[in-house]
Amino acid sequence: MKGNLVKDWMTPDPVTITSNATLPEAYWTMINKKVRRLIILDGESLVGIITLDDIRHAGPSTTIGFDLVKLSDQLCKMTARQVMTKNPLTISQSASLIDAARMMLDNKISTLPVMDGNHLVGIITESDIFRAFVERETS
Repeated sequence: MKGNLVKDWMTPDPVTITSNATLPEAYWTMINKKVRRLIILDGESLVGIITLDDIRHAGPSTTIGFDLVKLSDQLCKMTARQVMTKNPLTISQSASLIDAARMMLDNKISTLPVMDGNHLVGIITESDIFRAFVERETS
């Protein structure tokens, strides 16, 4: 049976992109890798996180009088940097699952990059915590 720590339930080596990746590149990376969020790294530095919903909601705030060709062109040129959540909250791999769950609840987020010092080692999501709970209750 797995333990009570983040490292026991996280997904190691999460899918990453750079902040210069375009939104179409980010979108197709998510689709091809079957993930709903990407960690944004510039070099070895964690700079952000982007979700499928972030991409879906990107673009102008008004739809009155827009030109579809210009809009499509603008969206294709937008980068992850423009849409990502900058400097996301992180958690240590040695933290407890309860600490991760509490941090997610308190901050109304569903994902935490998992760090070992300044090095990204994984990602933990609310789905991972649900899975841990279910596995523990059914064992």
